[in-house]
Amino acid sequence: MNPIFKEKKDTMHIGHNIKRIREIQGIKQEAFGQLCRNRYSQQRISDFENMVALDESLLDELATALGVTPDFVKSFKDENVIYNIQNNQDTSSSNQQYNYPTIHNDGADKLVALLEKFIEEDRIKTQSISELSKAVLDLAAEVKKLKEGK
Repeated sequence: MNPIFKEKKDTMHIGHNIKRIREIQGIKQEAFGQLCRNRYSQQRISDFENMVALDESLLDELATALGVTPDFVKSFKDENVIYNIQNNQDTSSSNQQYNYPTIHNDGADKLVALLEKFIEEDRIKTQSISELSKAVLDLAAEVKKLKEGK
């Protein structure tokens, strides 16, 4: 074999596998850290994901938090996931349930509620300014009357 085209050695990068499994599940690093028994910070999870190897007890803890086994993490390959997605879909009309990601629109609801709160606060402030302006005009009229009366 030509030495320039050496076969790519299949090195197992456990941290990368943890990261990919976490990403596929849609879990952020900070949330993942809180799922772990030892409640790791986001930075600590990032450190773990950059490690090539992890000790067995840590691997077991992280795998458990992800809902998989340590063996699953060790044998995880992106190519297998893609292959399974492409080739294991049941297209029969009786079983068309696919696991599409759940999209939560509560962010939009929270934004609408916040905007409504700001609008109400603005309405109250505008009304207060209007009442204050009327009081100032009334006071100015009284001062004018007093000056004319002297």
